[in-house]
Amino acid sequence: MRYGIPKETLFEEKRVGLTPAGVDALVRAGHTVYVETTAGEGSHFSDDEYRNAGAQIVYSAEEAYKRAEVIVKVAPLSESECEMLQENQIVFSFLHLAVGKRKVLDALLQKKITAIGYELIEQDNRLPVLHSMSEIAGQLAIQVAERQLETFSKGGRGILLGGITGVAPAAVVIIGAGVVGISAAAAALGRGAQVILLDKDVNRLRQIELHFRKRVTTVVANPYTISRGAKFADVLIGAVLIKGEKAPHIVTEDMVKQMKKGAVIVDVSIDQGGCVETSRITTLSDPVYLMHDVIHYCVPNMPAMVARTASYGLNNAALNYLLTIGEEGLTNSLISDQGLAKGVCTHNGYCSNEAIAHNFNIEYRRLHLFSTN
Repeated sequence: MRYGIPKETLFEEKRVGLTPAGVDALVRAGHTVYVETTAGEGSHFSDDEYRNAGAQIVYSAEEAYKRAEVIVKVAPLSESECEMLQENQIVFSFLHLAVGKRKVLDALLQKKITAIGYELIEQDNRLPVLHSMSEIAGQLAIQVAERQLETFSKGGRGILLGGITGVAPAAVVIIGAGVVGISAAAAALGRGAQVILLDKDVNRLRQIELHFRKRVTTVVANPYTISRGAKFADVLIGAVLIKGEKAPHIVTEDMVKQMKKGAVIVDVSIDQGGCVETSRITTLSDPVYLMHDVIHYCVPNMPAMVARTASYGLNNAALNYLLTIGEEGLTNSLISDQGLAKGVCTHNGYCSNEAIAHNFNIEYRRLHLFSTN
């Protein structure tokens, strides 16, 4: 099978779809891999490293798209990238179509693209590819919040996250006990902060208490407790995920208005629309803004801050899916792996994800596949 690795075009996106190690694995399995020149530059992978791994370097994005049967990306497709897609291609990438542009979805349907969203692939009730990026985002959420609390940031409270002897540490309130929330809690505890974690699932909270040996305060999430948590927080981490859907605004503008002056919000859910009503997308080069005297950090591609680590993590999580499709073919792979099939958003000209179809008011069809054996 022929795989194409184009250079990412999203502003400040430094990750790459596959590392040289991933290319090596595909080439050893008998496949051909086309890598656009400098695609790995942002993650410090050179063209020579890809060549040595067996890749063929191509010198335009158009050539990478034209030659490949499978496109392997990181960031959601842009309209210009959709123009380069070839009929009946397979695309592996984070897609976030539920909060994307209608024109992108229309292009996928028109060209009969099999679009597989990394954020939707399941395995044992987990999201294995998203997991690695969520681990990174959770750690980074604390790292960036710590910097924004400093006196010389954009209005920070001047608080040391871990405090000192005789001076209380910062209060970190995390909404959502998924992978992002747990990673953020671990990072905040490691820095000595006071950590409060809210979630609707009581059983999940029990597991958290056992995991952290009661060093994290757990609270059942509802509008009352979220409002109280927001008032108390020096740092508020929004880590809400509803698989494949737009995140709900569970932190309202009124709650933000009641937060401490100079408190920090890190809305990690911003790639799914954000869970804080006052959130709007920012960039890595201009990551924060002040609203109601509260610092907002709302970068949707936070893992790009550590592009090399993130690219390795993505490679480790996604490579087996790419190898399986190369060996068994798309249809047989989807039939044998229902978790992978759940990642399919569009196929053969129709939308196979109910949430996306409902969001755009288009026809939804369940994925119907027949073995090619």
